[in-house]
Amino acid sequence: MIRATHLSGTLLLAVLVAPPVAAQQGEEVVVRGRGLVPRPGDKAASIVSIDARRIAENASNRLESVLADVAGLQQFRRADSRSANPTSQGISLRGIGGNASSRALLILDGVPQADPFGGWVPFPAYATDRIGAIRVTRGGGSGYFGPGALAGTVEIESAGPADQPALAADLAYGSRNSLDGSASALLERGAGFATLSAAYARGDGFIPTVAGQRGPADRPAAYEQFSAAARTVVTIAPATELQANVSGFTDTRERGTAFTRNRSEGADASVRLVGRGALGWSALAYLQTRTFASQFASVDVARRTATQTLDQYNTPATGVGGRLEIAPRLATGRDLRFGADVRRVDGRTQENYTYVAGLPTRRRVAGGAALTYGMFGDASLTEGALTLTLGGRVDRWRLTDGRLRENTLATGAVLTTSDFADRSGTEWTGRAGAAWTLAAPLTLRASAYRGWRLPTLNELYRPFRVGPDAVAANGALAPERLTGIDGGVTLAPAGGVTVTGTLFWNRLDNAIANVTAGSGPGTFPGVGFVAAGGTYRVRQNLAAIRSTGFELDARWDRGPWFAQASWSHVDPHVRATGPAAALDDLRPAQTPRDLVSTALGWRRDSAALSATLRHGAAQFEDDQNTRRLAPATTLDGYAALPLTRRLAIEARAENVFDARVEAGISGAGIVERATPRTLWLGLRLRS
Repeated sequence: MIRATHLSGTLLLAVLVAPPVAAQQGEEVVVRGRGLVPRPGDKAASIVSIDARRIAENASNRLESVLADVAGLQQFRRADSRSANPTSQGISLRGIGGNASSRALLILDGVPQADPFGGWVPFPAYATDRIGAIRVTRGGGSGYFGPGALAGTVEIESAGPADQPALAADLAYGSRNSLDGSASALLERGAGFATLSAAYARGDGFIPTVAGQRGPADRPAAYEQFSAAARTVVTIAPATELQANVSGFTDTRERGTAFTRNRSEGADASVRLVGRGALGWSALAYLQTRTFASQFASVDVARRTATQTLDQYNTPATGVGGRLEIAPRLATGRDLRFGADVRRVDGRTQENYTYVAGLPTRRRVAGGAALTYGMFGDASLTEGALTLTLGGRVDRWRLTDGRLRENTLATGAVLTTSDFADRSGTEWTGRAGAAWTLAAPLTLRASAYRGWRLPTLNELYRPFRVGPDAVAANGALAPERLTGIDGGVTLAPAGGVTVTGTLFWNRLDNAIANVTAGSGPGTFPGVGFVAAGGTYRVRQNLAAIRSTGFELDARWDRGPWFAQASWSHVDPHVRATGPAAALDDLRPAQTPRDLVSTALGWRRDSAALSATLRHGAAQFEDDQNTRRLAPATTLDGYAALPLTRRLAIEARAENVFDARVEAGISGAGIVERATPRTLWLGLRLRS
């Protein structure tokens, strides 16, 4: 500990005493519309980048499929944003498990994107043609972009002049009467630019229940989604840039039976000032509004009829925040950044439930507010072949106005009145790392980190149902805290070839999980009646989840050809005591041991051809490891054939061999599948 403290102090001293000599800095390539230049200390982390061309050449044309290029980065469930319940689309990394809430921090142009109430990701809000680059950092740490990056960070940067043409449009028709269209325009004037984009998708959908278990109640899960965004970047002074973003989306899906419709809507606005002079700085402010509505149904054993059980008719939520960062120019090989950030979220769910003769008899309102604010610092020092980095932050958090109200609709009689105590606390987190380039083709790196995540309002205050299963909320949940180490090697033996390997160990303390506490039929605290075949669970803090494993990533580029591969292997185990002791040494739900993604492609001018093969090992639906989801291997294809200099035919194929990808198993043993084979044919315009 004394040596570590001495090293930290030496690093900070070396960075701070360096004079701010801008002339010693090498010429920087500044990309307009982005934040400050990347941190040199990132060399010590496990980072995977996805460029605009790979983002565009995706069979499903959806962000979650693009992110699957990074093995180990997964949603809670395998289904994508056409058929999944939006509340199941939290993201995580490195096998530390998850639920609806994300354990990886996703940001767009510096703004955190997780739903303010529930922590899931609204994937239909992000049309791929408006994304310029994605960077995935595996492993938690100092929270340079804010708290919540337990398992890692996903940085999305909007497209700009370097990534998109003046005019772009795509229109495709696909299986099951599906339509997928988008358009964007770019206007450049002097040192500034503006972009405008819109995207629309709809489809009759597929039947999620697997063929052998379907009944008259099952029907296709239709979807309709729209998003739009406007962005402007203006140089308002010789070294100062103003970036303004406005966006919105609507997302309507059905889950495959009557009374399972859900709808999400959202609007975001942000303003960021970036100073690129001798004193680099960035100031960001943002506002997010969200609303969510969802219906739930119970299907009889013969699957002949669906009966409504709950109507979550409105879940309004807002997020507001800001961030200030300062990065003074120092001598070559030294980098220092520090600042502060704040985010406040509030929201509530409003639900009608306990249906009798097709009508609700009770109403529930639950919600609250959360505030986090903190200060951060990040420093790096490069001396020859060695790079040292140290970062840390201190956060203050506060939960207020937590409440749960339940009453009868007929008389207004109060059934439940719970006011949860306001709580607050302080969290200290950080990250330290080193990278050593032994020779031009070989770099060794290692890092140690500690991160934290505050429970979402959804986890704290809202009970919920998925089919016949019910989960009770827990207003006393403690924050999650992760400690981890990793080490790896980056090898570039020849031009166009890069191979990286990483070993890691993570321990997530106070892991929030849905813990089985009973089975139906019966009436249970916090949820009411659970029917036969249903499971009753309660959100609880487990003692820990421990995950060890390795990641391999490779890239090869040779002329018009490219190949890439990514493999994540994890060995996660739950550590549980007390009421959850039965889960001890089991695997977290929805966590496969192996995830693999490979791609081979060819590009020349506007022509392209690629194939992507992905494999996910078996995983468990439930915390007790009794419902096993089978392994799945899928093949996707993409082709673009130019007709003229501006116009091309585009063909896409998802899940070419129609593999059965199991996304969930209910307590009654009903299996839900993810997207079957889907073929697309369309036109692409670039001008």
